[in-house]
This record gives sequence, C-alpha cells and structure tokens, in this order.
Amino acid sequence: MREAVRRIESATPASRDRAVDALRALAILGVVLGHWLVTALVVDSGTVHGASPLRYLPGLVPASWLFQTLAVFFLVGGLAGARSHAAARARGEGYGPWLKARTGRLLRPVAVVLAVWAVAVVTMLVSGTDQDTVRALCKLVWSPLWFIVVYLALTAATPLVARLHPLWPFAVVLVVDLYRFGLDTPTAFASVNVAAGWLVPYCLGAAWARGELCGRRTGWTLLLGGAGATAALVRWGGYPAAMVGVPGTEISNLDPPTLAVVTFGLAQCGAALLLLGPLRRVLRRPAVWAGVAVLNLSAMTVFLWHQTAMIAVTALGLSAGTPLPGLHTPPDHPGWVLARLAWLPVFAVALALCRAAFHGYEQRRPRGRSLVVREMRPRRTAARGAQGLSAGRARRDPSERS
Repeated sequence: MREAVRRIESATPASRDRAVDALRALAILGVVLGHWLVTALVVDSGTVHGASPLRYLPGLVPASWLFQTLAVFFLVGGLAGARSHAAARARGEGYGPWLKARTGRLLRPVAVVLAVWAVAVVTMLVSGTDQDTVRALCKLVWSPLWFIVVYLALTAATPLVARLHPLWPFAVVLVVDLYRFGLDTPTAFASVNVAAGWLVPYCLGAAWARGELCGRRTGWTLLLGGAGATAALVRWGGYPAAMVGVPGTEISNLDPPTLAVVTFGLAQCGAALLLLGPLRRVLRRPAVWAGVAVLNLSAMTVFLWHQTAMIAVTALGLSAGTPLPGLHTPPDHPGWVLARLAWLPVFAVALALCRAAFHGYEQRRPRGRSLVVREMRPRRTAARGAQGLSAGRARRDPSERS
C-alpha cells in the first residue's frame, strides 16, 4: 500500500488541483450512498419490487439533501469540459477528435453494463423469474442512465455553452415551472428542464474555467442564496422537500428537474467552492490523495455498477430462506434504516468486485492527453548507471485523464 501511494503521489503533476478531483469523488459517493439508503428491494409473495423509506419515514428527507450531489458533478464536468476544449483548440485539434476522446470513456462502460444486463434479463426470463421482478431490477440498473445521456449531450454542446451565462438556463427552468404548475400544462412540456436544469451548474463550471468564480464571496452568495430560495420554494411554493424522487408522490424534484432542485444545486455549488481550500490542505496527504485518485479512475464504473452490487447482495441473501431485515423487508420503520446501514459495507465489497471486473473498459483510451493521473502501473526496465544496479528496476509510467 505504501508503494502504491508513493507511485500515485509521484505521478501527480504539481499543478494538479486535487480538490477538483475530490469534488468529483464526493459527488459519485453521494449518488452511490444515496441510492443504497433510499432504495429497497422488497420480496413479497415471491416477487421483488422497489420501495423507498422516504415514503414511510419523512424524517429521512434531510438525507436527500446530503446525498443528492448531481449538481456538483455537473459543475466539475463543466469545468473539465471547458478546459479540455480550450486545450484542444490550442493544440489545433478539431471538434471530432476532442469529442471522441471525451465521450469514449463514458460510452464503453455503458455498453458493457447494458450487454451484461441483457444477458441477465434473458437468463432470468428463461429460468422462470416473473416479469415484475425482472422489470423492477432493470429499472434500478437502467434508470440512472438518464444522467449519462444528459452529461453526453452537455459535453457535446460545450463549444456552444462554454460562454453561456447560467442565468439563461435558469430562466428557462423558471418559465417552464411557471407554466407547469401555474397553468397546469401537460408534463411533457416540462421535459425541457432535463437539459436546462443541469445546464445551470454545467455553465457555472464553464465560468469557473474562465476564472469567473474566484473568491469566497461567490461561494457564500451561491450557498446562502440557493439555500434561501430552496427553503422558500418548499415552504411557500409547494415543492417537495425531498431532493430525490419518492415513489407514490405527485411531484418529483428530479423527474424532470424543478426550480427547487436547481436552486438547491446552486447552494451545493457554492458549498463546493467554499470547500476547495480545506480539501486542498487535506489532499496534501499522499494516502488521502491516493484514495481520491483511484476512485476518479473508476468513477463511471462505480456509478454504473453500484445498483448491480446491491442487487447481487439482495439476491444472495435470498438463499437464507427468510427475508433479511434491511435487505428484503419493507422500509417502513426506523429499524430498517439501522439494518440497512449495517448492509452498506457488504454492498461496498460487492461493488469493489464489480470494479475489479469491469474498470478496464473505462480506462482504455489514448494516453498523455488529459490533466488527471491516468494509471500508475510500474514498468520493468534495465538498470543503468555506474552503480551496477540489476535489471528489473520498476519505472513509473504515469499518464493522465480528465
């Protein structure tokens, strides 16, 4: 472990802003832990169906404020996309090669998870698994892919939106919500917010790349302004307090994004900017930075397979012959929450196995083009020099990714 930490530390460029990678890692961990905590697979008469403790335990709503971190991911994505596009233009690289390099790392692992689950679906149906169970499991795995679609679309549009002021997409969300809730228009009209809602933090990230989000005043303005606006919308605007979808509720803040979730995202972006200084100090410790770097190298693999890890543990638990608390039982009492917390380490082990099996598909890309440490595998080379060192000394071969 010490040798691995040393290699990662020495392979990291001195100009690397490690806090940005930490924000991305925190955003991914927030999504993973949030899904594991607010998603339950209940076994009822041999059929598996999804449920959420937020429907039965309203006191857990603050958990959605802590673990719904998508705005931070889009903030960092806008920063990375704008910087990489500017660097590509400086190198004389065209739009096509730049976009291929940016999207390849997303599309390969998505193709793999879809292929694996296509085989799993056929196997379950052939073995006699009821269709409701198959549908519930597929929804857990495939529904988060909307995030990938939106992120790819915003990445492709980076040359057009890199200088777009965040107030423009914010205004679109505001107008759409006024029509949606004020005039009771069809919900299909609200699908515009899927792009506009997440374009707000993405444009903030692009503004950050241009140096327009400097100073703690900006962070405090976004944090306090966004938090105050969200509280007002929930208190007087009729928006749900939960910042994630809750089965059985009439309005979801995420499907599509509402004005409340956008203002909440602004508060999160402000908090992220304020955390940059403390994160930079903490990440001077090589061991802490090594953990962040490793997670960033497998960020998409972790995101795509974390629900599969939970499903695998749930399926294996059925071999016990009786429903296990926190795994197969309805999430309708506080005891379920305590039991689910005890299962989180088991989910993490299953996810680590998925990462070991599939992270290679995420890392296959040309080296030496990005700003983040790509891989830290030692190569063997012949020893040189007057010291007469023996052949086989390990040499570092770092490359980077954005």
